[in-house]
Amino acid sequence: DALDPERLIQCPYNKHHRIRAGRFPYHLVKCRKSYPEVAKELATCPFNARHLVPRADLSDHIMKCNDKGILEQDIVNQSSGFQREQMNAVSTWQAPPCEEDWET
Repeated sequence: DALDPERLIQCPYNKHHRIRAGRFPYHLVKCRKSYPEVAKELATCPFNARHLVPRADLSDHIMKCNDKGILEQDIVNQSSGFQREQMNAVSTWQAPPCEEDWET
């Protein structure tokens, strides 16, 4: 199960490190400092900071990333909610009082 915090994930900085999913973000920060040369070769996915891939493979990863769909769906949901709010909004605008009398 992808949401299991006890699931073991392989560290992108050191292939011998296997970390529980719940601790993985903390481990990434620590390992990035310990392996600066490896860190220079990796790029972070714009959809999920836990996805670290070789820089050369980033565009391919972006096209296939599962988290991309989740983010796109959130954007669609937010924009459709905004449109509904705009449609239901009642204007409170009133014309300012006019001092002119066109009849005179």
